[in-house]
Amino acid sequence: MRVDYAFYVGVDWGSQTQQVCVLDPRGAIVREDVVPHREAGLRQLLTWLRELCHGDLSRVAIGIEMPRGALVEALVEAGAHVYHLNPKQLDRFRDRHSVAGAKDDRRDAFVLGDSLRTDRVCFRRVRIDDPSIIELREASRLESQLLQQHRRLANRLYGQLHRVFPQLLELSPGADEPWLWDLLTQTAWPEVVRQWTKAQATKLLRAHRIRRFDAERLLDVLRQPALPVAGGTIAAVTKHVGMLVEQLQLVQRQRRECIAWIERLLAQLSLPEDDEGQPRQHRDAEILLSMPGAGKLVAATVLGEASQAVADRDYQLLRTLSGVAPVTRSSGKSRRVTMRRSCNPRLRYALYHWLFNSLQHDAPTRARYDELRGRGQTHPHALRTLADRHLRILVAMLRDGTLWSPPGAAPPLAASSLTAPLADKEAA
Repeated sequence: MRVDYAFYVGVDWGSQTQQVCVLDPRGAIVREDVVPHREAGLRQLLTWLRELCHGDLSRVAIGIEMPRGALVEALVEAGAHVYHLNPKQLDRFRDRHSVAGAKDDRRDAFVLGDSLRTDRVCFRRVRIDDPSIIELREASRLESQLLQQHRRLANRLYGQLHRVFPQLLELSPGADEPWLWDLLTQTAWPEVVRQWTKAQATKLLRAHRIRRFDAERLLDVLRQPALPVAGGTIAAVTKHVGMLVEQLQLVQRQRRECIAWIERLLAQLSLPEDDEGQPRQHRDAEILLSMPGAGKLVAATVLGEASQAVADRDYQLLRTLSGVAPVTRSSGKSRRVTMRRSCNPRLRYALYHWLFNSLQHDAPTRARYDELRGRGQTHPHALRTLADRHLRILVAMLRDGTLWSPPGAAPPLAASSLTAPLADKEAA
């Protein structure tokens, strides 16, 4: 239902100040101001917006590029209707007012307010998510950052080992295994490790449940001489490796804590509804986790990054955000269909891992994949086609409130808590 507003406000967000422009329904500028990014500035903005609309902030529509942040949350909590616009779309709207390409904060604030007044359909309404969803989004992003940091540190450790003692990389090619870190911290390598006994090596491997090689193989590698290097290199590398190992162990511990945090949040979201009812996202977590290949990290990313699309059961928006929907360019006799590049990268990667897991554990998905490859589709194209199918099924399940059931099996009649199955799900 379309709402007619008394005022349209454009806010050009900045790290220090926000440029604000207020327009009436005819497009005339009512007021312009610069608001500092401080608590007093936000309070000042809310005060004169209330004065402008006589206390009813629901009569005010606010356009902004950032869909999240303290400013957006304060405005939504106060009752204003906040809409966000993609910066690329704002760049196109700006050309309406200056074909020369002029750009400044005042102009951007005006363009946001005026475009919201004339082309509201291009904006998306901002809603505050359920507190558990907000926490889940933060945990998911933190886990992703820790994983990237883990990989960077492991690559640096690989470089240092390859510099003087590459033999160890035969047993741990990625230098990213805890048993290797313990080895490097327990011994003053590479001299002292040559004096290790078989019992010491066996104890280390048992502690980390390493079975792909035995203690004799480990001792053979440790007793090989290091590469001949300049004086002082061994001491420098040893000190560097010790610091890298400490960082790796810290990041590994924090990542385990983060994954446990995500598991607790998903278990909380998957609890049955109480007498007073719960937000729809609580049921959505259980439905998503029931699908084949959807592990806890995939579920956390989908629910966190596409919370509004999932809550609205918006299949087209999910396709667009995840990059599954193709881009068609057709003009005259030419027509090209290409992969969508503008999307949420975290959501795209989550769907990739979801489909990759489904190929390994779901026979119908594997059969469909083989059929698409037989038609000549490349591996990425086939995965996007399967992801589109999974999203269509997911939206249908969300609308009906049913869990996944294998083809030919009777659908489940009621939802159950996924607290126990969470432990059996494979991390994506």
